Amino acid sequence: MTNQNGEIVTNKTFDNKIYITDFFFTVCPGICPKMAENMTLIQEEFLQSEDVMLLSHSVTPDFDTPEVLQKYAERKKVNPNKWHLVTGDKEVIYNLGRNEYFVEEDLGEIKSNDDFLHTENFILVDKNRHIRGIYNGLNTTSINHLIADVKTLQNE
Repeated sequence: MTNQNGEIVTNKTFDNKIYITDFFFTVCPGICPKMAENMTLIQEEFLQSEDVMLLSHSVTPDFDTPEVLQKYAERKKVNPNKWHLVTGDKEVIYNLGRNEYFVEEDLGEIKSNDDFLHTENFILVDKNRHIRGIYNGLNTTSINHLIADVKTLQNE
């Protein structure tokens, strides 16, 4: 994948890191702005924690080029050392969302890349790349629970 700065982002970028990931698109008029606002809160909470990172995948990679992601990052006050907004091959991104992070709630339903991937879920991944929780990225209580769970993981 390529981030908002045109840098290549791989699994290695997240070696020995706890990270929170989500799926969004820059021109989303619905849930994405609130999700970005909540990711910004998480970014601020862990700004000084080198072991915590954020990863947001664009579900419209043909539109969300690195240049578009950079402008979005500036508007959302994304710290590039903490939070990667990535674009890449649509098939890879949709596969990650559906088959690696399980972000959709209708698991088991067969979908193609023509079925739009749109979810409010934030996924917490530990340093061993195990999913430790799925949180509603629109809900303040859920975000607070996510922050508490990250702190617990940092102490493990």
